[in-house]
Amino acid sequence: MELSSALACRHLDFRWPGAVTDLLRSANAAFATGTVNLVTGATGAGKSTLLHLLAGLLRPTAGEVVADGRPISRWTARHRDLWRRNTGIVFQHLGLIPDLSVAENLLLPLIPRKIDWRRMQADADWELVAADLADLARNPVSTLSGGQRQRLAVARALVGRPRFILADEPTAYQDDVQAERICGRLCAAARDGAAVVVCSHDPRLRRSRSIDRHFHLADAALSPSPAGPEAA
Repeated sequence: MELSSALACRHLDFRWPGAVTDLLRSANAAFATGTVNLVTGATGAGKSTLLHLLAGLLRPTAGEVVADGRPISRWTARHRDLWRRNTGIVFQHLGLIPDLSVAENLLLPLIPRKIDWRRMQADADWELVAADLADLARNPVSTLSGGQRQRLAVARALVGRPRFILADEPTAYQDDVQAERICGRLCAAARDGAAVVVCSHDPRLRRSRSIDRHFHLADAALSPSPAGPEAA
């Protein structure tokens, strides 16, 4: 597959209103179609903020986020919302709706995309099996364990095969077997043509062969990790 820079940040700065220092300063990175990209960094370094900027959920203080050559960070909220239908997001705090069932939470991202119902159901069923949640499809999310909820959040990000997948700590509550399965699912999504960006502290991800590129965020600067995926 020929790689192209599907998603990129260019000279990206971010400072919270009222803050005196930048959380991100002149961040530059390109996340190619067909790759899994890992971003590491200490707690509070700005990893989650970077993902929110890439997803168009926050506006940069300066610089821009570009998707397929288009400056999405300059768009109006309405246009960003439409573009975000092509994006699957795993939030650190998951963002599931506890009173809805597992299956209903999984189907929700597909409704705005106007996908044929039979395809929606088939995609959802496939992700439930891949996440080891098929037997719990009718259960309310409130009855799930933390690890099960996280696997549902990953499945929700992958369902419908979005072109951009942004995952915040997607393996934090998983044992080694489930963590490796999630890495495999993200790698499979990349092989299908997605650009995948993962932010994580998990050392298992740094050692995973599923990671194509490793970036490190420190002192407001985002830089490639020269030591490869196993670098801290």
